[in-house]
Amino acid sequence: MTTTIYGIKACDTMKKARTWLDDHGVAYAFHDYKAVGIDRASLERWAGQVGWEVLLNRSGTTFRKLADADKADLNQDKAIALMLAQPSMIKRPVLDVGGQLLVGFKPDAYAAKFS
Repeated sequence: MTTTIYGIKACDTMKKARTWLDDHGVAYAFHDYKAVGIDRASLERWAGQVGWEVLLNRSGTTFRKLADADKADLNQDKAIALMLAQPSMIKRPVLDVGGQLLVGFKPDAYAAKFS
């Protein structure tokens, strides 16, 4: 089973998630979508699985700094366009375990997934 963790290298939550995976002997690939980018197809697939509302990080400074017009009337297409333009608006981490997603870092959810 292939495991990939998507996020931003310098993010504290990402560091916690990667440390958890390392400490529990979980092999994974790391995809830094701030450095490498992310494609529309991946975001659309993720949104189809977990919902765009889960993927869009509304609590981060990047989203909060947006103009009110950009934050208004959000839907999946608009949210995906925002996340493509500013990958830091994607909630971190996105953990893909054999096609199943965990969004955000919750040690209990990781433990359940890898037990």
